[in-house]
Amino acid sequence: MSVEWKEFGYYNGYRCYLITLKNKSGYSASFTNFGAAVQSLCVPDNTGNFGDIILGYDTLNEYVKGDSCFGASIGRFANRIGGAKFTLDGKEYKLFANNNGNTLHGGEFGYHKRVWSLEQMQDGEEPFVLFGYISPDGEEHFPGTLSVTVKYTLIKNGLKIDYCAVSNADTPINLTNHSYFNLKGAGNGDVKDHIVTLNAKRYTPVDEKLIPIGTFAYTTGTPFDFASPKAIGEEMDNGRLPNGYDHNFVLGSDRKERTAAAVYEKTTGRLMTVTTDMPAMQMYVGIGLNDEKGKNGNVYKQYGGLCLETQFCPDSPNKPQFPSCILNAGEEFNSTTKYMFEIK
Repeated sequence: MSVEWKEFGYYNGYRCYLITLKNKSGYSASFTNFGAAVQSLCVPDNTGNFGDIILGYDTLNEYVKGDSCFGASIGRFANRIGGAKFTLDGKEYKLFANNNGNTLHGGEFGYHKRVWSLEQMQDGEEPFVLFGYISPDGEEHFPGTLSVTVKYTLIKNGLKIDYCAVSNADTPINLTNHSYFNLKGAGNGDVKDHIVTLNAKRYTPVDEKLIPIGTFAYTTGTPFDFASPKAIGEEMDNGRLPNGYDHNFVLGSDRKERTAAAVYEKTTGRLMTVTTDMPAMQMYVGIGLNDEKGKNGNVYKQYGGLCLETQFCPDSPNKPQFPSCILNAGEEFNSTTKYMFEIK
């Protein structure tokens, strides 16, 4: 039940902090206002020992130079926008193409590369930290000035993330968190043996550039079928999906809270459950990790972390058949995702 903070360095003249929350259950988590990122999350294993299960860096400079979005808040539009453009209210907006001719994670300098304001910290039964950012009209060529906050709360058995945003003009919005989880502990091998269950009957098939083709396909009988618990690496090792997962799963068409996923790691007994009110979730297995140096001298190898990014579907601004990602001027966007832990 405490909140501690210290300076983490300076970026472009802006002061950055490292804030650490602790609760009565023994959980602890650290955050930085650079990218409003989760820097660590320590949870118990089946021996009662606490370990850090989030990939990240030790220094601010590594976050500035890194391109893996470790633990970061992503926006204005997480995931991909096809062709780096969209049309809204009859006007075409051309974005920065930073991913095979598409826009990924907000463009050249998404929210994960911005210094957020430290709005509030509070201890107690459920300590929290609140970060804020004002994204001006035209930033990365998106319309409207967007005021956004991300609130991290260390609940009894995990981490809750609350998003809130308001724009003065209609705009696409897609906010998510890009934490890489390894339930064996950050840096302890790959996650191919993690057992995953997804409450998603459909997914969005993609083209060669990972842009949805515009349809929903059923997961049954495909490598994307996680209705029953299955090791992440099963379909990778049997050759049906050799490169692994960087795919969007459809959770529903509405915004009601639901259980999206469960992840189990047998050697530690850790079971993580993800709940969200977002209609989709991207599962990414760290395909692009390539011996990246992380915290405490650890080296993060390919498949070293699992991302479960709750969000709107990729390329939603260009796919009116998908759940709408448009935030109307003056309306308030709110969303909550929880990562909760127990021992099994």
